[in-house]
Amino acid sequence: MIRAFLLVGLGGFFGSIARYGISHIINKYITNPFPYATFIVNILGCFLIGLLFGLGQRSSWMEDQGWLILATGFCGAFTTFSTFALENNALINEQRTITSILYIATSVAIGLLLCRWGMNLMK
Repeated sequence: MIRAFLLVGLGGFFGSIARYGISHIINKYITNPFPYATFIVNILGCFLIGLLFGLGQRSSWMEDQGWLILATGFCGAFTTFSTFALENNALINEQRTITSILYIATSVAIGLLLCRWGMNLMK
């Protein structure tokens, strides 16, 4: 049990660093009311977890320790639903309802598509 927590923590450590790094770079170059950094991180995470799920269908390593490190740990820390919710509330408070709706719709639609694509690539 302790080993599982350590594996998730290890993946989470690298996932959160990757999220911060990517967000920092994107926010440095793109100044726009649309929250591109969180959007890009979340859709990349959807694609990655789809790839991992597809890989898990072919590899027993992904059934246990690989899934804990990469999917639960890395992807769990890399993607961020709480920031997504906060940014949408901020957009609504700023009277940018259309931008919020666009953000929600594109995040869900593209996230689902990329997850499926990742799964299919690994078949």
